[in-house]
Amino acid sequence: MSGRVPRLVCTAAVAAQAALVPVAAVATPEPQQPGQRSVVQLLTDLHTLYRQAEQATETYNSTAEQLKRQRTEADRIDADLGTARRALSDSRAKAARLALLQYQGSGTGLSPYLRLLLAPDPQHALAEGELIGQLARERAETVDRLTGDEKKAADLAHEARKAVDTRLVLARRQQQARDDVQGRLRDVEKLLASLSAEQVTALARRETNGITAAQSPFLASGVLSGARTPSPEGDEAVRYAVRQLGKPYQWGAVGPRAYDCSGLTSQAWEHAGTPIPRTSQEQWARLKHIPLGALRPGDLVVYFPQATHVALYLGDGMVVQAPRPGARVKVSPVAANPVLGAVRPDPGGEPLRWYTPPRLPEGALAGPDASLYTADASETSAR
Repeated sequence: MSGRVPRLVCTAAVAAQAALVPVAAVATPEPQQPGQRSVVQLLTDLHTLYRQAEQATETYNSTAEQLKRQRTEADRIDADLGTARRALSDSRAKAARLALLQYQGSGTGLSPYLRLLLAPDPQHALAEGELIGQLARERAETVDRLTGDEKKAADLAHEARKAVDTRLVLARRQQQARDDVQGRLRDVEKLLASLSAEQVTALARRETNGITAAQSPFLASGVLSGARTPSPEGDEAVRYAVRQLGKPYQWGAVGPRAYDCSGLTSQAWEHAGTPIPRTSQEQWARLKHIPLGALRPGDLVVYFPQATHVALYLGDGMVVQAPRPGARVKVSPVAANPVLGAVRPDPGGEPLRWYTPPRLPEGALAGPDASLYTADASETSAR
């Protein structure tokens, strides 16, 4: 791939491996005052809070998707119920008409046999008898259809009540997930507000050093080397993601003004004509897993053991991602967070023979890669 996508500089030779170490485990703790948490402890606390917030966000997103599917199902049931009720009304009207005809036809008090014997025209009587028989068969069929329509309408009404109950449960769960996200983010804000400027600077420096140390094994091992080209759809997904650089992170958002992590990746592939699941956990569960050494632009890199974060691979060891609340869509090292693995939305897509990566705008790498800048700092650095 072209040199337009920068690599991190390896600071030391590292044994070839794909495993990542948590950022908080890197470097030696700085001295601390009695009663104060060390930078390492603050870093660990912040990472924990951000991960919890992202997990809550993915729970919210998943519930929102279930609610959307349930609404579609409820609408289908309502439409079927309306059709069944119209059919039931038609069957009842036809049954009533046939009953009236039978009543009017029985006014002579004579049986069909006697009417045949007394008729001046036996042939006409036979035809009339055949008509009466046909009406009787129609009445039997209408009664059967009426019974079936009544049962179908009753079953659909029961389904409709269940669908409403399910929607109410999902709506309550969505509200709980939303409250959980907001609570986690308030905890982050409280911790960040309690930090001094020196602590914020120390945390940012430590995080940068940690990401560099985590990225080095990938670059030193050569696992990400090679000028792999994307499929046509992967190229479209990459270019869409690059066009979103600088837009703010917002949990639950799928664009076009803001995104969360899986909102960005799902919309990139939707735009490319290959719809994928909405959440990072579903993307990890349902898309084809590939080895990290096979990554090509457009593939998705999934993070953390619970698959609670995802980014779109850009090439040359870099990804496009929506990092976290308070940050903006940016280009980051692939090791900005602990990697779980990678998935490919279009496993059957043939790679392009020739590929020119999209040109990155100025400031594409500015801003936080993981979770340590204050909101004010991220706003400034992303501009």
